[in-house]
Amino acid sequence: MQDTWTPLPAGDRTLVLEFGQSIARDIVDQVVSMDARIHAAMHSGELQGIIETVPTFRSLAVVFDPLCTVPDELIEHLRALDPGTVDQSIDESSRWLIPVHYGGQSGPDLDSVAELTGLTTARVIELHQETSFKVYMLGFLPGFAFLGDTPAPLHLPRRSEPRVRVPAGSVAIANQLTGVYPWDSPGGWHILGNCPVPLFDGQLDPPALFKTGDTVNFRAIDAAEMQTLKSDIDSLRFERASLLQPTP
Repeated sequence: MQDTWTPLPAGDRTLVLEFGQSIARDIVDQVVSMDARIHAAMHSGELQGIIETVPTFRSLAVVFDPLCTVPDELIEHLRALDPGTVDQSIDESSRWLIPVHYGGQSGPDLDSVAELTGLTTARVIELHQETSFKVYMLGFLPGFAFLGDTPAPLHLPRRSEPRVRVPAGSVAIANQLTGVYPWDSPGGWHILGNCPVPLFDGQLDPPALFKTGDTVNFRAIDAAEMQTLKSDIDSLRFERASLLQPTP
């Protein structure tokens, strides 16, 4: 994958690699690819002094130890990384199939979204389920993944009046993005449904279900399956691995 980035200093121990100025899948793909290259080089011992990386919509923050490397030296090493490194290593991106109970108390905005978009509620759900979303970045709350791209017919601005409390598990849309709230939180997105699966658990490794670059699909479930999943989760019979899809 060919990519271009501009290095920007961010303090004495962070270098930001900027890939663009917009929220777009091709830019996110470049960020994810570069992140994978860096971690492959760290694992092989080719790259020294990096503490962690933080991918975002359009950039990658590289946190380094200033006692081990300096920005000019680090930039030179990063420019030299072979794009083929990712193809030669194991692809660590996951594909998830996430259950959602759409509408009713789980999705209080489903009817209004249908009205605002001129679609039926069934078509709104169908469009949402048909889409393979990519995790663009994590932020806002621990485990909250910004997912792109919501189908164009469902693009709506944020609600004019945000809610003081959005329940954990709420699956919501705003503009071209979809998100699942991992915690109770204020929020202004349109809630289509609810996912009973916890997206963040501090007792698990990793604690967040999703990571940047993962693929997420949604499937509709009824109230009975929703309750069954909740019971399995409460009784510790549920495993994250049951949501993984085979890599095509």
